[in-house]
Amino acid sequence: MNLETQTTGTREKTRIFMTGDCEGLQELRHALERHHEVEFVGAATSLGEAAPALRGGHLGVVLHGTRSSTLPQGELAAIREHTQAPVILLASGEASNLLEEALEADVADVLLLPQMTENLIFAIRKAGHSGRRLQGGGGRRGRIVTVFSPKGGTGKTVLASNTAASVAKDEAKKALLLDLDLQFGDAAIMLGIEPEKTIYDLVVAPGELDTEKLAGYVTRHASGLDILPAPLRPEDAELVTEAKLAQLLEVARESYDVIVVDTSPFFHGPMLATLDRTDELLLICSLDVPTLKNVRLALQTLELLSFPTDRISLVLNRANSKVGMKPGEVESALEVKVRFSVPSDRAVPIAVNRGNPAVLADSRADFSKAVREISKSVVPVDKGDGKSGRRLFRKAA
Repeated sequence: MNLETQTTGTREKTRIFMTGDCEGLQELRHALERHHEVEFVGAATSLGEAAPALRGGHLGVVLHGTRSSTLPQGELAAIREHTQAPVILLASGEASNLLEEALEADVADVLLLPQMTENLIFAIRKAGHSGRRLQGGGGRRGRIVTVFSPKGGTGKTVLASNTAASVAKDEAKKALLLDLDLQFGDAAIMLGIEPEKTIYDLVVAPGELDTEKLAGYVTRHASGLDILPAPLRPEDAELVTEAKLAQLLEVARESYDVIVVDTSPFFHGPMLATLDRTDELLLICSLDVPTLKNVRLALQTLELLSFPTDRISLVLNRANSKVGMKPGEVESALEVKVRFSVPSDRAVPIAVNRGNPAVLADSRADFSKAVREISKSVVPVDKGDGKSGRRLFRKAA
């Protein structure tokens, strides 16, 4: 289900990762690296080395080379621990048993090497379309917008709650604010809400999770925004497992146009499960050296996870603060362009203390204008115009 494609010309580019080893695999890799229909994310012989890229998600297809003459169940199980992307097995020599066993296994296709590159491209394309059908499921397909900062105190929750409220009120979209700062989340406080139910109550409730069940656990804000708050007690956070969170995000996609996810400042299990499904990542930075250092490390981690750079939007919060650092210095240090600049504004602390998002309480404030710019960018784009709704993550000059 971790399918990611990038439009190029009239055909979509499928992101692929190669694992394992077999005779002829390296020659095939060199051909794929140059092919215009695929984006070759990387390769690793060891599944341990491959884990970060597989776990980072957004892969269209995994190519796995094996020297076994029978189905490598252990190798496939290791891949499945990290990704649900379609798997194409590549083997060399005689592998009749492998072909027979693969028909009943969780394998998209089996190809014996040597093989013409175009034959493999056809198999990749077919596996990718199959994965897309599994992922889509028809009906509503909401965008997941993850708000993240690798350091506390950057205004992450303020921006997440205000962006979500603006999507609901100003863009008139059905929106959910999901608080995944599971131990110390404050999203409900930012909205002035004392919820009766939280994400903890949802995941421990008996029965299958579906759209109707989700609707019974969210709290509605006056703006029209729904919120699913973090657990009330820190010790309850461990019960929100990656598997339950993954299911929750997929169900939420069916119910909402936009799901804004507030996160904790860590690359832990829930964050990785969220990244795996994130359509746009708002990476929050501020004008101070410690935050700058952490954001740079975060960008390096995202690269190791093979997270698509065109899904990252750098947001500079309190961009007009007079603290001896300028926005241009941030771009130079990170080698990335700032996409959104959000000013420091007196309206924000007043709104926080009153439990009413500034974008609603003072719509004419400079902060509110900047947030509305962000909310406009994250709403789904009509597929009929041929655009994906993403903005490019530009390197600074």
